[in-house]
Order: sequence, then structure tokens, then C-alpha cells
Amino acid sequence: MYLLDTDVVTNPLKPQPSPALLARLAGITAGQQHISTITLGEIVYGAHRSTRPSYHLERLDRLILSQVRVLTFDEDAARCYGRVRAELERRGEPIAHADLQIAAIALSRGLILITGNRRHFERVPSLAVEDWFADPRT
Repeated sequence: MYLLDTDVVTNPLKPQPSPALLARLAGITAGQQHISTITLGEIVYGAHRSTRPSYHLERLDRLILSQVRVLTFDEDAARCYGRVRAELERRGEPIAHADLQIAAIALSRGLILITGNRRHFERVPSLAVEDWFADPRT
């Protein structure tokens, strides 16, 4: 089971999406694909900042939300967030709050986080992180 980061969710909507990412996504069922309420908020925010919010929001509903399950930042994720945030700050390695909330959702549910931003997320202890933008043959 996978939690897709914002960059993974939005990439297929680009004019030239990552072929490696598309191939990996095609290999998993919709039931294995999850996004967080944090990612949903980031996408909605981006849509409203654009010159065509209705267009982007309709694509969000039709192409993304119809294919994934949205997971909330619940009590378990909040507890995980607090523990990991304190640990990262003690080590002098904090990460952005939104990224840490996404990581906490993945950790609290035992999901693998799929992102092109491994550098930030690999600092989170025990978080399984994969980059599907990279060509697996290299």
C-alpha cells in the first residue's frame, strides 16, 4: 500500500509526465493508491492560485480523487507527528510541517511514501520512501 506525495499525484497531469512514474503507477491497483488530506489541500490551493481554478478542480475530482483513497490526519498520525518532529528537532534536522504531516500519515498506517523528494523524507526515522520518478534500470 502506498501514500502518494503531492509531486507524484500532480505529475501525471502535466503536459509531459514522467514515463517511469506512469509505468510504476500502472502497475498498482487503485485500491493501493492513497493520498493525504494534506496533499489534497496543497492541490486545491494550487488550483485556486491558478487562472483557471474550475478547470483544475474538475480535473482533480475526475482524474485523481476517483482513483485514490484520501486519508486524514487523525489522532494516530498526530501522535506520530509530535514524536517524530521532536526527534528531528533534537537532531537539528527539521522538515516542513506539511511534509512531516504526510510522513506521519504514512508511518501511522504502515504505508510506503512515494515521492520525488526523498532527500527530505529520508530523515524521518522508520519511514519507507520510494522514488518512482527514477528509471529503475539505472
